[in-house]
Amino acid sequence: MGNLLSSLSKTIHTSIAISIILFLGLFFNNGGFEFDRIFWSWLFRYIHVVVAIMWIGLLWYFNFVQIPNMSKIPDEQKPAVGKVIAPAALFYFRWAAFATIVSGLILAWLNGYIHDAMTLGIGSGGGKNTAIGIGMWLGLIMAYNVWFVIWPNQKRALGMVECDPEKKAKSARIAMLFSRTNTLLSLPMLLTMVAAQNLY
Repeated sequence: MGNLLSSLSKTIHTSIAISIILFLGLFFNNGGFEFDRIFWSWLFRYIHVVVAIMWIGLLWYFNFVQIPNMSKIPDEQKPAVGKVIAPAALFYFRWAAFATIVSGLILAWLNGYIHDAMTLGIGSGGGKNTAIGIGMWLGLIMAYNVWFVIWPNQKRALGMVECDPEKKAKSARIAMLFSRTNTLLSLPMLLTMVAAQNLY
């Protein structure tokens, strides 16, 4: 067991294998499923939740762990964070944001509410469409911040793109402020997503 858990790759592959076995057990115990819209909706909801956990988990890691503790790290140790940990975390952070948006839009299309949600339920009775629509728009704003504000500024702040020290400091502050903006939007976004599924 130690050998399995010592390797992230083996751990993830085993987790996927257990998930497939559970799915097959549920599939055959239920007499099988139709591979119809309901199945694909379930599959994309599962993908959406998994990648969203990665995205918001890393957002909260940056804001609850990395940013508040950087000032406590001795200067000679900071390059380990800036050159190794932060770039790796930012890779998963931005691609999880992308995958969350794409899987969410596919899910909304499969379930037939993409237009009503994107128009915030105006003209379609509101309620669920308004709630999920607010969540979708907040998610789109957050993903825009990740790709077009946080990531370009983090590249300068981390020295991946050459710039003068003043620009580097300014970029670090902008990245932090937009990361905090996404943290601020994360709870309302999650609330509307969950409300749409459970309150209507």
